Amino acid sequence: MQKVEKRPKILYSCYAHKSSEGEQFIESHNFGYLISGVSEMFIAGQKFAFKSGDFRFFRRNQLARYTKYPPVDGGDYQSISISIDQETLRSISEEFKLTMDHPAPELNSMLLQPNVLFTNYIDSLQPYLDGVNELNSMLTNLKVKEAVMILLQTNPELKNVLFDFTEPGKIDLEAYMNAHYKFNVDNNRFAYLTGRSLATFKRDFEKIYNMSPNKWLQQKRLNDAYYLIKEKGWKSTDVYLEVGFKDLSHFSFAFKKAFGLAPSKLR
Repeated sequence: MQKVEKRPKILYSCYAHKSSEGEQFIESHNFGYLISGVSEMFIAGQKFAFKSGDFRFFRRNQLARYTKYPPVDGGDYQSISISIDQETLRSISEEFKLTMDHPAPELNSMLLQPNVLFTNYIDSLQPYLDGVNELNSMLTNLKVKEAVMILLQTNPELKNVLFDFTEPGKIDLEAYMNAHYKFNVDNNRFAYLTGRSLATFKRDFEKIYNMSPNKWLQQKRLNDAYYLIKEKGWKSTDVYLEVGFKDLSHFSFAFKKAFGLAPSKLR
């Protein structure tokens, strides 16, 4: 399994006077509130747009691209995210005898209707968001549990998502890779998300593409980069992240090796 940076269960984000773009693996279900600014999320081919005052929910085990914009009239982009971990959900399931009735695979993200329970919950977190008061682990766990109970009361259909403890099942590998190859995650993560062991993932991949995953990913990304630079006039400094490279120097080296010239010489 790919090592994932450990994220706080309750995370306050603030970006001053600039937009932020990136990608992430949504490891746990997430309940969030957008305090100010605008957020765009791209998940499984769908675009989800959120504005100031919106409450939202994201399902676990998804790759997402995001863009965050500060308010057009000035100020900072600000949001609060509550990560709902599996340990907490299993504890709630056992305590209250809550189980999934049937799978709900179509629910990847939700814009939640505002209500007083959500508002009061977010207000209860405010004293801990200025960095002066510390939200200790015991209180954090209680606040995550409280978020789950509020979600269940206000959106009962989420029970079939929150208490779905199954791991990703085996899916169409070719369709998934063609849709997600730009995400810079390793083979372990791709294997997990397509419902395979690493060995099976590599074996199935080579049957389809007649090459290793790493070689195919690099070739696919470089071809995209070539098109964007040659046909669309993009700069290499803008292209490398867009097509799935993390490092500009590695991208430039791979590009020159593949096409015989540096990306800056192509335009």
